[in-house]
Amino acid sequence: MIRIRREDLFIHRKKNKPFVNLHLKMIGLIGALSVTIILIIGGFMSYFVTDTLEAQIGERALSVAKSVAVIPEISQAFESNNPSAIIQPIVQKIQAQTDAEFIVVGNQQEIRYAHPSPDRIGKKMIGEDNERALQNGESYTSTSTGSLGSSLRAKAPVYLNGEIVGVVSVGFLVDSIDSIIWDYSREIWLVLLGICTAAIIGAVFIANYIKNMLFGLEPEEISHLLFQKETILHSIHEGIIAINTDGHITMVNSAALKLLTGGEQQADDWIGTPIHECFPNSDLPYVLEHGESVFDQERLFSNHIVYVNSVPIFYEHELLGAVATFRNKTEIENLTKKLAHIQQYANALRSQTHEFANKLYTIMGLTQLNKKEEVLDFIQEETSIQQHWTDALLDTIDDPYISGLLVGKLNQASELQINITVQPDSQLHSILSDVNRQALLTAIGNLLDNAFDAVYDERAISRDISISFTDIGQNLLFEIDDAGPGIDEASLDKVLSHGFSTKEGAGRGFGLALTKNAIDAANGQLSIEPSELGGTYFVVSLPKDY
Repeated sequence: MIRIRREDLFIHRKKNKPFVNLHLKMIGLIGALSVTIILIIGGFMSYFVTDTLEAQIGERALSVAKSVAVIPEISQAFESNNPSAIIQPIVQKIQAQTDAEFIVVGNQQEIRYAHPSPDRIGKKMIGEDNERALQNGESYTSTSTGSLGSSLRAKAPVYLNGEIVGVVSVGFLVDSIDSIIWDYSREIWLVLLGICTAAIIGAVFIANYIKNMLFGLEPEEISHLLFQKETILHSIHEGIIAINTDGHITMVNSAALKLLTGGEQQADDWIGTPIHECFPNSDLPYVLEHGESVFDQERLFSNHIVYVNSVPIFYEHELLGAVATFRNKTEIENLTKKLAHIQQYANALRSQTHEFANKLYTIMGLTQLNKKEEVLDFIQEETSIQQHWTDALLDTIDDPYISGLLVGKLNQASELQINITVQPDSQLHSILSDVNRQALLTAIGNLLDNAFDAVYDERAISRDISISFTDIGQNLLFEIDDAGPGIDEASLDKVLSHGFSTKEGAGRGFGLALTKNAIDAANGQLSIEPSELGGTYFVVSLPKDY
Protein backbone atom coordinates (compact mmCIF):
# COMPACT_ATOMS: atom_id res chain seq x y z
CA MET A 1 0.00 0.00 0.00
CA ILE A 2 1.30 3.41 -0.96
CA ARG A 3 0.25 6.26 1.34
CA ILE A 4 1.30 9.76 0.35
CA ARG A 5 1.24 12.65 2.80
CA ARG A 6 1.73 16.27 1.90
CA GLU A 7 4.65 16.57 4.32
CA ASP A 8 6.33 13.59 2.66
CA LEU A 9 6.46 15.36 -0.69
CA PHE A 10 9.91 16.92 -0.35
CA ILE A 11 10.72 18.97 -3.40
CA HIS A 12 14.16 20.34 -4.23
CA ARG A 13 13.68 24.08 -4.64
CA LYS A 14 15.92 26.23 -6.75
CA LYS A 15 17.94 28.85 -4.91
CA ASN A 16 17.41 31.51 -7.58
CA LYS A 17 13.62 31.52 -7.72
CA PRO A 18 11.86 33.99 -10.05
CA PHE A 19 11.16 37.40 -8.58
CA VAL A 20 7.46 37.13 -9.41
CA ASN A 21 6.17 33.74 -8.36
CA LEU A 22 3.17 31.87 -9.70
CA HIS A 23 0.92 33.17 -6.93
CA LEU A 24 1.52 36.82 -7.82
CA LYS A 25 1.47 36.07 -11.54
CA MET A 26 -1.96 34.49 -11.32
CA ILE A 27 -3.35 37.33 -9.22
CA GLY A 28 -1.88 39.91 -11.60
CA LEU A 29 -3.01 38.15 -14.77
CA ILE A 30 -6.51 37.35 -13.55
CA GLY A 31 -6.82 40.87 -12.11
CA ALA A 32 -5.58 42.46 -15.34
CA LEU A 33 -7.96 40.31 -17.37
CA SER A 34 -10.86 41.25 -15.09
CA VAL A 35 -10.02 44.98 -15.24
CA THR A 36 -9.72 44.83 -19.03
CA ILE A 37 -13.06 43.08 -19.38
CA ILE A 38 -14.67 45.55 -16.97
CA LEU A 39 -13.27 48.52 -18.91
CA ILE A 40 -14.52 47.10 -22.21
CA ILE A 41 -17.96 46.37 -20.76
CA GLY A 42 -18.07 49.74 -19.01
CA GLY A 43 -17.07 51.60 -22.16
CA PHE A 44 -19.67 49.75 -24.21
CA MET A 45 -22.35 50.29 -21.58
CA SER A 46 -21.53 54.00 -21.35
CA TYR A 47 -21.69 54.35 -25.11
CA PHE A 48 -24.88 52.32 -25.25
CA VAL A 49 -26.52 54.34 -22.43
CA THR A 50 -25.42 57.66 -23.97
CA ASP A 51 -26.68 56.73 -27.40
CA THR A 52 -29.93 55.31 -26.04
CA LEU A 53 -30.66 58.28 -23.79
CA GLU A 54 -29.90 60.77 -26.54
CA ALA A 55 -32.14 58.84 -28.92
CA GLN A 56 -34.92 58.63 -26.34
CA ILE A 57 -34.67 62.36 -25.47
CA GLY A 58 -34.60 63.21 -29.16
CA GLU A 59 -37.69 61.08 -29.79
CA ARG A 60 -39.36 62.65 -26.80
CA ALA A 61 -38.55 66.19 -27.99
CA LEU A 62 -39.72 65.38 -31.52
CA SER A 63 -42.96 63.95 -30.19
CA VAL A 64 -43.61 67.11 -28.14
CA ALA A 65 -42.72 69.33 -31.13
CA LYS A 66 -45.16 67.49 -33.41
CA SER A 67 -47.88 67.58 -30.79
CA VAL A 68 -47.49 71.34 -30.28
CA ALA A 69 -47.38 71.96 -34.04
CA VAL A 70 -50.79 70.37 -34.61
CA ILE A 71 -52.61 72.22 -31.85
CA PRO A 72 -55.33 74.21 -33.69
CA GLU A 73 -55.13 77.19 -31.37
CA ILE A 74 -51.44 77.61 -32.13
CA SER A 75 -51.77 77.38 -35.92
CA GLN A 76 -54.80 79.74 -35.94
CA ALA A 77 -52.93 82.22 -33.73
CA PHE A 78 -50.62 82.96 -36.64
CA GLU A 79 -53.52 84.91 -38.29
CA SER A 80 -54.12 87.06 -35.21
CA ASN A 81 -52.66 90.47 -34.63
CA ASN A 82 -50.73 89.28 -31.54
CA PRO A 83 -49.89 85.55 -31.96
CA SER A 84 -47.61 85.45 -28.93
CA ALA A 85 -50.45 86.37 -26.61
CA ILE A 86 -52.23 83.17 -27.60
CA ILE A 87 -49.25 80.83 -28.16
CA GLN A 88 -47.08 81.71 -25.11
CA PRO A 89 -49.59 80.58 -22.42
CA ILE A 90 -50.28 77.30 -24.22
CA VAL A 91 -46.59 76.55 -24.67
CA GLN A 92 -45.72 77.35 -21.04
CA LYS A 93 -48.25 74.80 -19.78
CA ILE A 94 -46.96 72.13 -22.16
CA GLN A 95 -43.31 72.88 -21.23
CA ALA A 96 -44.10 72.53 -17.55
CA GLN A 97 -45.74 69.14 -18.13
CA THR A 98 -43.00 67.72 -20.40
CA ASP A 99 -39.96 68.97 -18.47
CA ALA A 100 -38.48 70.33 -21.70
CA GLU A 101 -35.77 72.95 -21.29
CA PHE A 102 -37.51 75.13 -23.83
CA ILE A 103 -40.33 75.20 -26.35
CA VAL A 104 -39.99 77.95 -28.95
CA VAL A 105 -42.50 78.78 -31.65
CA GLY A 106 -41.50 81.00 -34.58
CA ASN A 107 -42.98 82.19 -37.89
CA GLN A 108 -41.59 81.91 -41.39
CA GLN A 109 -39.18 84.73 -40.67
CA GLU A 110 -38.01 82.79 -37.50
CA ILE A 111 -39.47 85.49 -35.25
CA ARG A 112 -40.32 84.02 -31.86
CA TYR A 113 -43.96 83.87 -30.73
CA ALA A 114 -43.15 81.76 -27.64
CA HIS A 115 -40.02 81.39 -25.52
CA PRO A 116 -39.15 80.39 -21.91
CA SER A 117 -37.80 83.93 -21.48
CA PRO A 118 -40.63 86.37 -22.37
CA ASP A 119 -38.16 89.15 -23.06
CA ARG A 120 -36.85 87.21 -26.06
CA ILE A 121 -40.27 86.98 -27.72
CA GLY A 122 -40.35 88.94 -30.96
CA LYS A 123 -36.68 88.36 -31.60
CA LYS A 124 -35.20 86.05 -34.22
CA MET A 125 -34.54 82.44 -33.38
CA ILE A 126 -30.85 81.44 -32.98
CA GLY A 127 -29.33 78.23 -34.31
CA GLU A 128 -29.85 78.51 -38.02
CA ASP A 129 -31.24 74.97 -38.27
CA ASN A 130 -34.89 75.73 -39.14
CA GLU A 131 -34.62 75.58 -42.92
CA ARG A 132 -35.60 71.93 -43.29
CA ALA A 133 -38.80 72.48 -41.29
CA LEU A 134 -39.78 75.85 -42.81
CA GLN A 135 -38.88 75.08 -46.40
CA ASN A 136 -39.23 71.26 -46.72
CA GLY A 137 -41.80 70.60 -44.03
CA GLU A 138 -39.58 67.96 -42.30
CA SER A 139 -39.70 66.98 -38.67
CA TYR A 140 -36.23 66.16 -37.29
CA THR A 141 -33.76 66.46 -34.43
CA SER A 142 -30.46 68.28 -34.30
CA THR A 143 -27.85 69.61 -31.94
CA SER A 144 -27.08 73.27 -32.01
CA THR A 145 -26.31 76.25 -29.83
CA GLY A 146 -29.15 78.65 -29.12
CA SER A 147 -29.79 81.49 -26.75
CA LEU A 148 -29.94 79.09 -23.80
CA GLY A 149 -26.81 77.22 -24.80
CA SER A 150 -25.99 74.00 -26.61
CA SER A 151 -29.04 71.78 -26.79
CA LEU A 152 -30.59 68.73 -28.39
CA ARG A 153 -33.64 70.07 -30.19
CA ALA A 154 -36.53 68.76 -32.27
CA LYS A 155 -38.12 70.74 -35.12
CA ALA A 156 -41.67 70.38 -36.50
CA PRO A 157 -43.44 72.65 -39.06
CA VAL A 158 -46.72 74.41 -38.26
CA TYR A 159 -49.32 74.21 -41.01
CA LEU A 160 -52.28 76.53 -41.64
CA ASN A 161 -54.61 75.84 -44.54
CA GLY A 162 -52.00 73.50 -45.99
CA GLU A 163 -49.18 75.98 -45.92
CA ILE A 164 -46.17 76.19 -43.61
CA VAL A 165 -46.58 79.22 -41.44
CA GLY A 166 -44.06 78.54 -38.69
CA VAL A 167 -41.91 76.13 -36.77
CA VAL A 168 -41.94 74.55 -33.27
CA SER A 169 -38.58 73.92 -31.59
CA VAL A 170 -38.49 71.72 -28.46
CA GLY A 171 -35.13 71.24 -26.81
CA PHE A 172 -33.19 69.78 -23.92
CA LEU A 173 -29.90 71.38 -22.94
CA VAL A 174 -26.77 69.28 -23.53
CA ASP A 175 -25.61 69.95 -19.98
CA SER A 176 -28.84 68.49 -18.62
CA ILE A 177 -28.57 65.48 -20.92
CA ASP A 178 -24.94 64.92 -19.87
CA SER A 179 -26.01 65.10 -16.24
CA ILE A 180 -28.67 62.44 -16.82
CA ILE A 181 -26.17 60.26 -18.72
CA TRP A 182 -23.60 60.65 -15.95
CA ASP A 183 -26.14 59.62 -13.32
CA TYR A 184 -26.82 56.41 -15.24
CA SER A 185 -23.16 55.82 -16.11
CA ARG A 186 -22.05 56.37 -12.53
CA GLU A 187 -24.36 53.61 -11.35
CA ILE A 188 -23.04 51.32 -14.07
CA TRP A 189 -19.40 52.07 -13.21
CA LEU A 190 -20.04 51.57 -9.49
CA VAL A 191 -21.56 48.16 -10.18
CA LEU A 192 -18.68 47.27 -12.50
CA LEU A 193 -16.17 48.46 -9.89
CA GLY A 194 -17.80 46.15 -7.37
CA ILE A 195 -17.62 43.29 -9.85
CA CYS A 196 -13.95 44.08 -10.56
CA THR A 197 -13.16 44.09 -6.82
CA ALA A 198 -14.93 40.76 -6.41
CA ALA A 199 -13.00 39.38 -9.41
CA ILE A 200 -9.66 40.41 -7.89
CA ILE A 201 -10.60 38.88 -4.54
CA GLY A 202 -11.67 35.75 -6.42
CA ALA A 203 -8.33 35.78 -8.23
CA VAL A 204 -6.54 35.75 -4.88
CA PHE A 205 -8.57 32.75 -3.70
CA ILE A 206 -8.09 30.94 -7.02
CA ALA A 207 -4.34 31.61 -6.94
CA ASN A 208 -4.12 30.35 -3.35
CA TYR A 209 -6.12 27.22 -4.21
CA ILE A 210 -4.06 26.38 -7.31
CA LYS A 211 -0.81 27.12 -5.50
CA ASN A 212 -1.88 24.80 -2.70
CA MET A 213 -2.86 22.07 -5.17
CA LEU A 214 0.55 22.38 -6.84
CA PHE A 215 2.34 22.04 -3.45
CA GLY A 216 3.79 25.52 -3.82
CA LEU A 217 5.69 24.64 -6.99
CA GLU A 218 6.53 27.08 -9.73
CA PRO A 219 5.86 26.19 -13.42
CA GLU A 220 9.59 25.75 -14.06
CA GLU A 221 9.83 23.33 -11.14
CA ILE A 222 6.77 21.41 -12.34
CA SER A 223 8.23 20.98 -15.84
CA HIS A 224 11.55 19.87 -14.33
CA LEU A 225 9.83 17.32 -12.09
CA LEU A 226 7.72 16.05 -15.00
CA PHE A 227 10.82 15.54 -17.13
CA GLN A 228 12.59 13.87 -14.20
CA LYS A 229 9.60 11.61 -13.52
CA GLU A 230 9.33 10.52 -17.16
CA THR A 231 13.07 9.84 -17.32
CA ILE A 232 13.04 7.76 -14.14
CA LEU A 233 9.85 5.94 -15.14
CA HIS A 234 11.19 4.82 -18.49
CA SER A 235 14.67 3.97 -17.16
CA ILE A 236 13.34 1.48 -14.60
CA HIS A 237 13.82 -2.13 -15.69
CA GLU A 238 10.62 -3.30 -14.00
CA GLY A 239 7.32 -2.84 -15.81
CA ILE A 240 4.94 -0.31 -14.20
CA ILE A 241 1.24 0.23 -14.89
CA ALA A 242 -1.00 2.58 -12.88
CA ILE A 243 -4.77 3.02 -13.02
CA ASN A 244 -7.18 5.59 -11.60
CA THR A 245 -10.30 4.96 -9.54
CA ASP A 246 -12.28 4.29 -12.73
CA GLY A 247 -9.96 1.44 -13.65
CA HIS A 248 -8.44 3.29 -16.63
CA ILE A 249 -4.71 3.19 -17.30
CA THR A 250 -3.03 6.48 -16.41
CA MET A 251 0.62 5.53 -16.69
CA VAL A 252 2.68 2.81 -18.37
CA ASN A 253 6.44 2.74 -18.87
CA SER A 254 8.63 1.43 -21.67
CA ALA A 255 9.59 -1.73 -19.80
CA ALA A 256 5.94 -2.72 -19.45
CA LEU A 257 5.25 -2.09 -23.14
CA LYS A 258 8.32 -4.04 -24.18
CA LEU A 259 7.47 -6.98 -21.94
CA LEU A 260 3.76 -7.13 -22.73
CA THR A 261 3.70 -6.12 -26.39
CA GLY A 262 7.27 -6.51 -27.58
CA GLY A 263 7.58 -2.74 -27.87
CA GLU A 264 5.16 -2.60 -30.81
CA GLN A 265 2.80 -0.14 -29.14
CA GLN A 266 3.27 3.30 -27.63
CA ALA A 267 2.20 4.57 -24.22
CA ASP A 268 -0.40 6.86 -25.82
CA ASP A 269 -2.19 3.78 -27.17
CA TRP A 270 -2.70 2.55 -23.60
CA ILE A 271 -3.50 5.70 -21.67
CA GLY A 272 -7.22 5.89 -20.90
CA THR A 273 -7.85 2.23 -21.79
CA PRO A 274 -9.75 0.14 -19.18
CA ILE A 275 -7.36 -2.25 -17.47
CA HIS A 276 -9.62 -5.29 -18.02
CA GLU A 277 -9.34 -4.82 -21.80
CA CYS A 278 -5.55 -5.03 -21.71
CA PHE A 279 -5.05 -7.45 -18.81
CA PRO A 280 -8.13 -9.59 -18.04
CA ASN A 281 -6.26 -11.48 -15.30
CA SER A 282 -4.72 -8.44 -13.60
CA ASP A 283 -5.07 -8.00 -9.83
CA LEU A 284 -5.47 -4.21 -10.11
CA PRO A 285 -9.32 -4.22 -10.15
CA TYR A 286 -9.32 -6.32 -6.97
CA VAL A 287 -6.78 -3.99 -5.33
CA LEU A 288 -8.85 -0.99 -6.36
CA GLU A 289 -12.07 -2.51 -4.99
CA HIS A 290 -10.73 -3.76 -1.65
CA GLY A 291 -7.82 -1.36 -1.07
CA GLU A 292 -5.52 -4.30 -0.27
CA SER A 293 -2.08 -5.11 -1.65
CA VAL A 294 -1.35 -8.31 -3.57
CA PHE A 295 2.27 -9.47 -3.77
CA ASP A 296 4.31 -12.02 -5.73
CA GLN A 297 1.55 -13.27 -8.00
CA GLU A 298 2.41 -15.21 -11.15
CA ARG A 299 0.45 -13.98 -14.16
CA LEU A 300 0.57 -14.76 -17.86
CA PHE A 301 0.76 -11.59 -19.97
CA SER A 302 1.34 -11.85 -23.73
CA ASN A 303 3.01 -15.29 -23.50
CA HIS A 304 5.27 -14.08 -20.67
CA ILE A 305 5.08 -15.37 -17.11
CA VAL A 306 5.65 -12.43 -14.80
CA TYR A 307 5.75 -11.83 -11.07
CA VAL A 308 3.33 -9.04 -10.17
CA ASN A 309 3.06 -6.81 -7.11
CA SER A 310 -0.11 -4.69 -6.98
CA VAL A 311 -0.70 -2.00 -4.36
CA PRO A 312 -3.34 0.74 -3.83
CA ILE A 313 -2.37 4.41 -3.74
CA PHE A 314 -3.77 6.59 -0.94
CA TYR A 315 -3.40 10.33 -0.49
CA GLU A 316 -4.62 11.75 2.81
CA HIS A 317 -6.81 8.65 3.36
CA GLU A 318 -8.38 8.96 -0.10
CA LEU A 319 -7.94 6.16 -2.64
CA LEU A 320 -6.49 7.63 -5.83
CA GLY A 321 -5.83 4.45 -7.81
CA ALA A 322 -3.52 1.45 -7.89
CA VAL A 323 -0.16 0.57 -9.38
CA ALA A 324 1.33 -2.76 -10.47
CA THR A 325 5.01 -3.55 -10.89
CA PHE A 326 6.12 -6.72 -12.58
CA ARG A 327 9.18 -8.46 -13.97
CA ASN A 328 9.79 -11.36 -16.27
CA LYS A 329 9.92 -14.61 -14.33
CA THR A 330 12.70 -15.92 -16.57
CA GLU A 331 14.98 -13.02 -15.65
CA ILE A 332 14.40 -13.58 -11.94
CA GLU A 333 15.08 -17.31 -12.29
CA ASN A 334 18.28 -16.65 -14.24
CA LEU A 335 19.43 -14.31 -11.50
CA THR A 336 18.55 -16.92 -8.88
CA LYS A 337 20.56 -19.52 -10.79
CA LYS A 338 23.59 -17.27 -10.89
CA LEU A 339 23.31 -16.63 -7.17
CA ALA A 340 22.93 -20.37 -6.56
CA HIS A 341 26.10 -21.04 -8.56
CA ILE A 342 27.97 -18.39 -6.63
CA GLN A 343 26.76 -19.97 -3.39
CA GLN A 344 27.90 -23.35 -4.61
CA TYR A 345 31.33 -22.03 -5.53
CA ALA A 346 31.56 -20.24 -2.20
CA ASN A 347 30.67 -23.44 -0.32
CA ALA A 348 33.22 -25.38 -2.32
CA LEU A 349 35.94 -22.81 -1.60
CA ARG A 350 34.95 -22.71 2.05
CA SER A 351 35.19 -26.48 2.24
CA GLN A 352 38.64 -26.46 0.65
CA THR A 353 39.74 -23.69 2.97
CA HIS A 354 38.65 -25.57 6.09
CA GLU A 355 40.06 -28.84 4.85
CA PHE A 356 43.45 -27.41 4.01
CA ALA A 357 43.48 -25.37 7.24
CA ASN A 358 43.11 -28.58 9.23
CA LYS A 359 45.86 -30.19 7.20
CA LEU A 360 48.13 -27.20 7.72
CA TYR A 361 47.52 -27.43 11.47
CA THR A 362 48.44 -31.12 11.32
CA ILE A 363 51.65 -30.33 9.42
CA MET A 364 52.49 -27.53 11.88
CA GLY A 365 51.97 -29.85 14.84
CA LEU A 366 54.10 -32.62 13.36
CA THR A 367 56.81 -30.07 12.59
CA GLN A 368 56.84 -28.79 16.15
CA LEU A 369 57.17 -32.40 17.34
CA ASN A 370 60.13 -32.78 14.97
CA LYS A 371 58.35 -35.56 13.07
CA LYS A 372 59.85 -34.75 9.67
CA GLU A 373 59.28 -38.15 8.11
CA GLU A 374 55.62 -38.15 9.20
CA VAL A 375 55.25 -34.65 7.72
CA LEU A 376 56.60 -35.79 4.36
CA ASP A 377 54.41 -38.90 4.38
CA PHE A 378 51.31 -36.86 5.24
CA ILE A 379 52.02 -34.29 2.50
CA GLN A 380 52.68 -37.02 -0.05
CA GLU A 381 49.48 -38.83 0.91
CA GLU A 382 47.32 -35.71 0.68
CA THR A 383 48.94 -34.69 -2.57
CA SER A 384 48.26 -38.04 -4.08
CA ILE A 385 44.58 -37.90 -2.99
CA GLN A 386 44.07 -34.44 -4.45
CA GLN A 387 45.98 -35.35 -7.56
CA HIS A 388 43.94 -38.53 -7.90
CA TRP A 389 40.67 -36.56 -7.76
CA THR A 390 41.94 -33.93 -10.16
CA ASP A 391 43.46 -36.41 -12.60
CA ALA A 392 40.42 -38.64 -12.48
CA LEU A 393 38.04 -35.80 -13.25
CA LEU A 394 40.32 -34.25 -15.87
CA ASP A 395 40.59 -37.62 -17.61
CA THR A 396 36.85 -38.26 -17.59
CA ILE A 397 35.45 -34.72 -18.05
CA ASP A 398 36.67 -32.37 -20.76
CA ASP A 399 34.61 -29.35 -19.70
CA PRO A 400 36.59 -27.34 -17.08
CA TYR A 401 33.48 -25.81 -15.50
CA ILE A 402 31.89 -29.19 -14.77
CA SER A 403 35.14 -30.71 -13.52
CA GLY A 404 35.86 -27.64 -11.38
CA LEU A 405 32.43 -27.84 -9.75
CA LEU A 406 32.85 -31.56 -9.01
CA VAL A 407 36.29 -31.01 -7.46
CA GLY A 408 34.80 -28.39 -5.18
CA LYS A 409 31.91 -30.70 -4.23
CA LEU A 410 34.32 -33.55 -3.51
CA ASN A 411 36.29 -31.30 -1.16
CA GLN A 412 33.06 -30.17 0.50
CA ALA A 413 32.01 -33.83 0.96
CA SER A 414 35.42 -34.65 2.44
CA GLU A 415 34.99 -31.86 4.98
CA LEU A 416 31.50 -33.10 5.86
CA GLN A 417 32.82 -36.66 6.09
CA ILE A 418 30.56 -37.77 3.26
CA ASN A 419 31.78 -40.57 1.05
CA ILE A 420 31.30 -39.78 -2.64
CA THR A 421 32.00 -42.48 -5.18
CA VAL A 422 32.46 -41.59 -8.84
CA GLN A 423 31.68 -44.70 -10.90
CA PRO A 424 34.76 -45.83 -12.82
CA ASP A 425 33.04 -46.02 -16.21
CA SER A 426 31.93 -42.37 -16.04
CA GLN A 427 32.95 -40.05 -18.89
CA LEU A 428 31.92 -36.69 -20.35
CA HIS A 429 34.00 -35.82 -23.41
CA SER A 430 31.35 -34.09 -25.50
CA ILE A 431 31.62 -30.37 -26.21
CA LEU A 432 28.84 -28.75 -24.21
CA SER A 433 26.66 -25.95 -25.48
CA ASP A 434 26.07 -22.96 -23.21
CA VAL A 435 22.54 -24.16 -22.48
CA ASN A 436 23.67 -27.70 -21.58
CA ARG A 437 26.57 -26.42 -19.48
CA GLN A 438 24.26 -24.07 -17.57
CA ALA A 439 21.74 -26.85 -17.03
CA LEU A 440 24.40 -29.31 -15.79
CA LEU A 441 26.02 -26.79 -13.46
CA THR A 442 22.62 -26.01 -11.91
CA ALA A 443 21.62 -29.67 -11.72
CA ILE A 444 24.92 -30.98 -10.29
CA GLY A 445 25.19 -28.25 -7.69
CA ASN A 446 21.58 -28.44 -6.47
CA LEU A 447 21.26 -32.26 -6.61
CA LEU A 448 24.52 -32.78 -4.68
CA ASP A 449 23.47 -30.18 -2.09
CA ASN A 450 20.18 -32.04 -1.77
CA ALA A 451 22.06 -35.34 -1.42
CA PHE A 452 24.35 -33.87 1.26
CA ASP A 453 21.28 -32.82 3.27
CA ALA A 454 19.70 -36.23 2.76
CA VAL A 455 22.66 -38.31 4.03
CA TYR A 456 22.93 -36.06 7.08
CA ASP A 457 19.32 -36.82 8.00
CA GLU A 458 19.02 -38.91 11.17
CA ARG A 459 17.01 -41.47 9.18
CA ALA A 460 19.81 -41.91 6.59
CA ILE A 461 21.27 -45.42 6.23
CA SER A 462 24.79 -44.08 5.67
CA ARG A 463 26.65 -41.08 4.33
CA ASP A 464 27.31 -42.60 0.94
CA ILE A 465 26.65 -40.89 -2.39
CA SER A 466 27.26 -42.34 -5.83
CA ILE A 467 27.85 -40.26 -8.96
CA SER A 468 27.75 -41.56 -12.53
CA PHE A 469 27.81 -39.69 -15.84
CA THR A 470 28.18 -40.59 -19.50
CA ASP A 471 27.82 -39.10 -22.97
CA ILE A 472 27.56 -42.41 -24.81
CA GLY A 473 24.54 -42.31 -27.09
CA GLN A 474 22.39 -39.36 -28.11
CA ASN A 475 21.99 -37.88 -24.62
CA LEU A 476 24.11 -36.64 -21.73
CA LEU A 477 23.27 -38.64 -18.61
CA PHE A 478 24.12 -37.64 -15.05
CA GLU A 479 23.02 -39.87 -12.13
CA ILE A 480 23.19 -39.26 -8.39
CA ASP A 481 22.30 -41.87 -5.73
CA ASP A 482 22.19 -41.13 -2.01
CA ALA A 483 21.65 -43.20 1.11
CA GLY A 484 19.23 -40.74 2.67
CA PRO A 485 15.68 -41.40 3.85
CA GLY A 486 14.26 -40.97 0.32
CA ILE A 487 11.11 -39.15 -0.80
CA ASP A 488 7.69 -40.57 0.00
CA GLU A 489 5.20 -41.09 -2.81
CA ALA A 490 2.86 -38.37 -1.50
CA SER A 491 5.58 -35.76 -1.92
CA LEU A 492 7.02 -37.08 -5.16
CA ASP A 493 4.72 -35.01 -7.40
CA LYS A 494 5.28 -31.81 -5.40
CA VAL A 495 9.02 -31.94 -4.77
CA LEU A 496 9.84 -30.08 -8.01
CA SER A 497 7.41 -27.23 -7.26
CA HIS A 498 8.53 -23.75 -6.15
CA GLY A 499 8.55 -23.39 -2.37
CA PHE A 500 7.86 -27.06 -1.55
CA SER A 501 10.34 -28.90 0.65
CA THR A 502 10.27 -31.99 2.83
CA LYS A 503 12.59 -30.19 5.24
CA GLU A 504 11.65 -27.53 7.74
CA GLY A 505 13.02 -23.98 7.72
CA ALA A 506 12.76 -20.81 5.67
CA GLY A 507 14.41 -20.36 2.28
CA ARG A 508 13.85 -23.94 1.14
CA GLY A 509 11.97 -25.46 -1.76
CA PHE A 510 13.82 -23.71 -4.59
CA GLY A 511 16.84 -25.89 -5.47
CA LEU A 512 14.98 -28.75 -7.16
CA ALA A 513 12.54 -26.32 -8.80
CA LEU A 514 15.42 -24.33 -10.31
CA THR A 515 17.02 -27.57 -11.43
CA LYS A 516 13.82 -28.65 -13.17
CA ASN A 517 13.52 -25.25 -14.91
CA ALA A 518 17.15 -25.35 -16.09
CA ILE A 519 16.75 -28.88 -17.48
CA ASP A 520 13.49 -27.94 -19.19
CA ALA A 521 15.24 -24.95 -20.76
CA ALA A 522 17.77 -27.39 -22.26
CA ASN A 523 14.92 -29.61 -23.53
CA GLY A 524 16.00 -32.34 -21.10
CA GLN A 525 14.34 -34.54 -18.50
CA LEU A 526 14.69 -35.06 -14.75
CA SER A 527 13.46 -38.30 -13.22
CA ILE A 528 13.30 -39.35 -9.56
CA GLU A 529 13.32 -42.99 -8.42
CA PRO A 530 14.16 -44.97 -5.30
CA SER A 531 17.92 -45.54 -4.96
CA GLU A 532 19.71 -48.87 -4.51
CA LEU A 533 21.56 -47.17 -1.65
CA GLY A 534 18.24 -46.72 0.14
CA GLY A 535 17.58 -43.04 -0.62
CA THR A 536 16.76 -41.13 -3.80
CA TYR A 537 18.01 -41.73 -7.35
CA PHE A 538 18.11 -38.65 -9.62
CA VAL A 539 18.68 -38.98 -13.38
CA VAL A 540 19.38 -35.97 -15.59
CA SER A 541 19.08 -36.50 -19.34
CA LEU A 542 20.05 -33.78 -21.83
CA PRO A 543 20.15 -33.97 -25.64
CA LYS A 544 23.66 -33.38 -26.97
CA ASP A 545 22.63 -31.22 -29.90
CA TYR A 546 20.53 -28.68 -27.95
